Amino acid sequence: MTTYEPDVAVVGAGTAGCYAAATAADAGLDVVVVERKDEEEAGHIACGDALKGADAFPEAIPKETIEPAFTNTGVTHGRFEIPSHDTVLEIPVPGELAVLDRWEYGRRIIRGAAGRGVEFHYDTVVQDVTQDDDGTVTGVRAKRKGDVVEYDAEIVIDAAGSLSILQDKGDFADATFDTNVSYSQFCSAYREVVEVPEPVEWTDALVFKPTKTAAGYLWYFPRTSTEINAGLGFQMNEEPMKLVEVLKEDLRNRAEFAGATVKDKLGAALPTRRPYDSAVAPGFVAVGDAAGHVNPTTGGGIAGAAYAGKYAAEQAVRAISEGDVSESALWRYNERVMDHFGARYAGLDVYNILSTAVDVDDLMGLMASLPGEKLAEALYSGKTSMGLGLKLRTAVDSFGYWRQIRDFYRVKGHAEGLIEHYERYPSRPGAFEGWRAQRDDLMEGVYEATGAEPKY
Repeated sequence: MTTYEPDVAVVGAGTAGCYAAATAADAGLDVVVVERKDEEEAGHIACGDALKGADAFPEAIPKETIEPAFTNTGVTHGRFEIPSHDTVLEIPVPGELAVLDRWEYGRRIIRGAAGRGVEFHYDTVVQDVTQDDDGTVTGVRAKRKGDVVEYDAEIVIDAAGSLSILQDKGDFADATFDTNVSYSQFCSAYREVVEVPEPVEWTDALVFKPTKTAAGYLWYFPRTSTEINAGLGFQMNEEPMKLVEVLKEDLRNRAEFAGATVKDKLGAALPTRRPYDSAVAPGFVAVGDAAGHVNPTTGGGIAGAAYAGKYAAEQAVRAISEGDVSESALWRYNERVMDHFGARYAGLDVYNILSTAVDVDDLMGLMASLPGEKLAEALYSGKTSMGLGLKLRTAVDSFGYWRQIRDFYRVKGHAEGLIEHYERYPSRPGAFEGWRAQRDDLMEGVYEATGAEPKY
């Protein structure tokens, strides 16, 4: 058995893991990233390849390091195809948007972290979490090519992705760490990178399309005019979908994909849930997909993961320097996440809950009836407003879907109330239970308004 003793052990070489590692190493800590893939495959992750917030990344791995992986920076809007209503919605997307080569991006963030002094251990599969008698996480145990490897660390940062094994193996019963996590709060997704013979007409748009059930969706994101990231997913609380067959059928029915060739294919699970209520335990911090740091309505999570990694590492640096890796010492990380994007994502989760409770035709009719700019506000900020003139115009355009629109605005009110509550996230663990109890009361109103089964 081989034992390493870094200050920080980061599990997973994705966005959150690399930015956490680079930030901690830049502050002078000894950091090891433990990655299950080999060096060639590391960074190869199933993703829609769309990056919102491309204009702002933490400085530990600056934007100029990753920018060469941006293959399409001309995207300005979402294009939502609704075949059942013979409608195409053009939805503006606020902020800088890019489509990237995800594998090249993955290589570049690894290179960027290594340049800060981070050590990467590839082909290393974590199998257990080590803890002392009071429950403080002290490291992880792994296997590398059949040999047992242990990492004794001051702090472990879990960047191992959705449904992380570390959270199955660790005992967090006495911590605030969120254990109310189930596969049903996640989405199963599959994507192919497809080369088409002629340029597509929608190189400036992210294309979305519903499947035949409300729980499913398709996407077509143009990396370039002829290289398309085509994928789909479904909510795991719904009847399973044959992802490969459904995607192939849709590709066959789109003229622009005639004669296309598949360059890459990969599947994954991703969170379609609110951020973890608390992502810290003594000696342990979860980041990125491992903490639900994904917009639950769009699946976007790259920029949020980068900042979660930064915030986790900065708190780890402070905790280690003060010789205190307790939950209280790491708590500020939770606050920063909620303040930056967590509150907004918790509000957006309300719309995800709504989508599981309505008939797909009603949902599509509702979307076709609402102005694109208002849908954009709801999808990206969780809040939206409508003046009298726009209300009147919408009322005319949406005849037949007034009940659905009424229900949507009822749900909108609950989303905004939830965001306001998250903006009052507690500044210490001692106030956490009271805050969570009030949040759960607000969620009862969400379920009542949507008619959905409880998600948590």
